Amino acid sequence: MGHLGAGWLERPTREAEERTDLVLDNLPLEADHVVADIGAGTGYFSLPIARRVLKGRVLAVDIQQEMLDIVASQATSAGIANVEPLLATETDPRLPPGAVDLVLMVDAYHEFSFPLEVMTGIVRGLKTGGRVVLIEYRGEDPRVPILELHKMTQVQARKEMTAVGLEWVETRDVLPQQHFMVFRKP
Repeated sequence: MGHLGAGWLERPTREAEERTDLVLDNLPLEADHVVADIGAGTGYFSLPIARRVLKGRVLAVDIQQEMLDIVASQATSAGIANVEPLLATETDPRLPPGAVDLVLMVDAYHEFSFPLEVMTGIVRGLKTGGRVVLIEYRGEDPRVPILELHKMTQVQARKEMTAVGLEWVETRDVLPQQHFMVFRKP
């Protein structure tokens, strides 16, 4: 999504529609974690995660500088000092090697033009035992009112994550329209 669509990410109905509160409550976070929010956009998830990892930091990763400027502005306004905007490319998330405990991707993976290259960079950035939480609209469910190109099935997601060396841990059935899938770097 382009930066001109930032309002959609911050819409007042988002929490009720997507139950973003449940995403946050189900993340396996610890206070000292380094978390990478891939496709961070406006920082919708980055900022509340930063409040939960007070001894850690959040890398708000996006390929659009305009989005990162919004994240930085919102973090400053909220007095949050542990969010670091990180400009990625379409092929490289530019994560520091072996530094990340948890990667969060909310409705972002299906947008990647180069998923293999981006995921290779993500795996490189993860610590051994690090987790990837992949949130995508359920491709198996025709009742989910989202275009098919913005959905993924669990089978597809597991196949693509396994191809880059991640292990599936679990899929939590906690969201009304999306999968909450957890993968681990062995």
